[in-house]
Amino acid sequence: MLSVVIGIAALLLANVIPLLGSIVLGLLLGIIVGNSYKLDESFSKGINYTSGKMLEFSLLFLALGINFSYISKIGYDSFLFLSLVVLIVLLISYLYSKKYSVGKATYLVGFGTAICGSSAIAAVAPSIKSDKEDIGISLAVVNLLGTIGMLVLPLLLGGLGLDAIKSGFVIGGSLHSVANVAGAGYAINEETFRIAITVKLARVALLSPALILYSYLIKKDSVKNWKDHFKLPWYVWSFIGITILSSLIQVPEDIIKSSELIGKIILTIAMAAIGLKVSFKTLFLSGKKAMLFGSLLFVIDVILLLIISLNR
Repeated sequence: MLSVVIGIAALLLANVIPLLGSIVLGLLLGIIVGNSYKLDESFSKGINYTSGKMLEFSLLFLALGINFSYISKIGYDSFLFLSLVVLIVLLISYLYSKKYSVGKATYLVGFGTAICGSSAIAAVAPSIKSDKEDIGISLAVVNLLGTIGMLVLPLLLGGLGLDAIKSGFVIGGSLHSVANVAGAGYAINEETFRIAITVKLARVALLSPALILYSYLIKKDSVKNWKDHFKLPWYVWSFIGITILSSLIQVPEDIIKSSELIGKIILTIAMAAIGLKVSFKTLFLSGKKAMLFGSLLFVIDVILLLIISLNR
């Protein structure tokens, strides 16, 4: 109930501060409450359930809005380049995290940077058994970087004199959330906004295959039998199945919007619960490394997309 109350407060506050969004606000409010008051041990069971199971359930509702048809809308050559950049970002994240053993927060930051921010982190976190503090840190990092990128990219692309198609490709291929993409695209012009959103949605369509690949990479050294690679959490297979189904059949727009709204509400409540378990000390100490890595990865992502755009 505490998580629900904080989540509802975040949903209401998001109407006043739309730049942050309810998911980020839920996380921040949870962190503030959790660090301001020492919660009784009796709260632990409810917080653990809300931050775990509700996180998984939220993805099933959000999956209905993922549609592979956006792949054809941006053109198969553009999608091929976009997929290549996503793959490079994922591999850099995996190799860095494995080599330096810096914790699972960098795995999550890498996945969130490569695909779609908060939703991507929520999707991959349970499958790699991340601590709630790692999830909180990674969410804070990708959302902060996404906001910074939303403000900086329009200035950078305007300075380079890129047209709407090239600017939209860079914005949609790099920024962390749809809200970030919309803000940056509109800051240039409406055409850039439309292209950027389409590219972003095509990138989101990569969430399911990226989830399988990333889970495989992270677990490949600890798995003895190849069949064990297919033992993904139930919600992962359900998520993949729903995305395939929504791509094959015409789902009414009203149903998609309602499903996404329910998913957003549940995810906000789950983020509030995760925030309740994140300490300021851990956020500061571990967050610095994750922020440095996330910043480096984001810059690499933008540079790769710029190179592709300038040479097409």
